Amino acid sequence: TPGVQPVTCKTALSRTGIPGHKYCLNPYTGCRHGCLYCYAPVILRFSPVSDAWGTKVQAKVNIPDVLFKEVLRKRTPVGIVMLGSVTDAYQPCERELGLTRRCLEILGERPDAGVSILTKSALVTRDVDLFRRWISGNDEASPAGGNEDGIGRPPGARLSVGFTITVLEDDMAKAFEPGASSPSERLEAARDLVQAGIPVWVFVAPVLPGIGDSRESLEGLLSAIRDAGVSKVSFDRLNPYPRSVALLQATYRHRFPGALLYLEEYLRHPIAYWADFE
Repeated sequence: TPGVQPVTCKTALSRTGIPGHKYCLNPYTGCRHGCLYCYAPVILRFSPVSDAWGTKVQAKVNIPDVLFKEVLRKRTPVGIVMLGSVTDAYQPCERELGLTRRCLEILGERPDAGVSILTKSALVTRDVDLFRRWISGNDEASPAGGNEDGIGRPPGARLSVGFTITVLEDDMAKAFEPGASSPSERLEAARDLVQAGIPVWVFVAPVLPGIGDSRESLEGLLSAIRDAGVSKVSFDRLNPYPRSVALLQATYRHRFPGALLYLEEYLRHPIAYWADFE
């Protein structure tokens, strides 16, 4: 696959402090979605893909084998696994490589394991057959390793799928998330999963000042989410990392000059902005 470098890893599961989750699992380093506001390049700034974020990806080709060995010998409960935390586990190369699917198959063999997925890709519907196996345990007690509610995860759920959506309009989203599935495709995928009985939620993140924060924009987006059958929505504000800010300012100037003042105002007074937004 062009732009994808095969690498090997020594570990698959990484402990995390994300509320409601015990481990993170990232089958890839880097992401071809190329979202301008992404925080991952900052977290992975020493990674070989950080300087080419959005165009270069490392695929951990042995991660299913490593995960199998870890899960096989793990004596403590697995708990809830976030898939993934610094990459999108369903980015374009997953269609060909299938690393995420193979990892899900392995985790599905542990009755004490749960999975929380957050994605911008409609490809996630490919794995509905696996998800149906997981949701049979959603009415049971929460898996050991964390009974607190994670973001977007219903109490006791062994599986949840979240879709990140920043704005409703496909052409507008393309400017900020050039490699991701369009919002309309994500909403259609969400509808398909809801109809299959999968717990689905939407993460409006980040809220883009002057772009997706007007009452009209929010009402349109929330109505579309509701029409897809999704009843749980969370919001998050923009993290003003220098890299993200520079990319957003350039895009605002070129594509949305009328909204630039709103972005600049947010950058000057983020706390006051968010208080007003809430």
